[in-house]
Amino acid sequence: MNSLIEVLKSASERAIPILDNSIGVDKYVPLDLSKNNTDLSEVDITDPFICQNYIDEVLDRKKGLIGYGGYLEERNLYNDKASFTSINSPLRNIHLGIDFWCNEQTKVVTPIDGTIHSFKFNNIPGDYGPTIILKHSIQNLTFYTLYGHLSLNSLKGLVEGKDFKAGDILGALGAPDINVNYAPHLHFQIIYDMEGFYGDYPGVCSKDQLMHYKLNCPDPNFLLKLY
Repeated sequence: MNSLIEVLKSASERAIPILDNSIGVDKYVPLDLSKNNTDLSEVDITDPFICQNYIDEVLDRKKGLIGYGGYLEERNLYNDKASFTSINSPLRNIHLGIDFWCNEQTKVVTPIDGTIHSFKFNNIPGDYGPTIILKHSIQNLTFYTLYGHLSLNSLKGLVEGKDFKAGDILGALGAPDINVNYAPHLHFQIIYDMEGFYGDYPGVCSKDQLMHYKLNCPDPNFLLKLY
């Protein structure tokens, strides 16, 4: 894993914007959706429209266009979703990627060269919706990046093995009815070992799973360098 982190760090010397190339990184502002954020104590962020209103307020206050954050953030965002809460298993509420919150149909930009590993419409409520996974090989090390909550059109014309170069448009953000009940955003996650998953991979875990997933899914900011 240390070698993967070093590869990610060396992939670029500058910050990599992952949404619309016309939006500079100075317009990316931190967004805290953790359960420890007291501003959210009376906000039902499980409702995508209420969540969007809160995001808009933060972006307006900070003069930003894209809100980002969430790696290893413990959230209440999944409290209403049956696939995250069960009496037979621990609560899954620790987020394993970085989210980028912006308007639906905002373009998603490929951060580094890669090829299509898999893609799928994960349409269970609370899941990713349309999802693309890219495979990357740098310095003889293979790893993967996952892009969730896309538009359905983002999946059109894709085939396994299709090449994407850094800066290419990979897709666009989906609306709440397509991204399965979230305010529009990109879930971006780095994965070392896909563990047999295809078109999908856990993006949220429970506390008892955290050590495993923290090792297999390092902080995407090692690559993107936004903070």
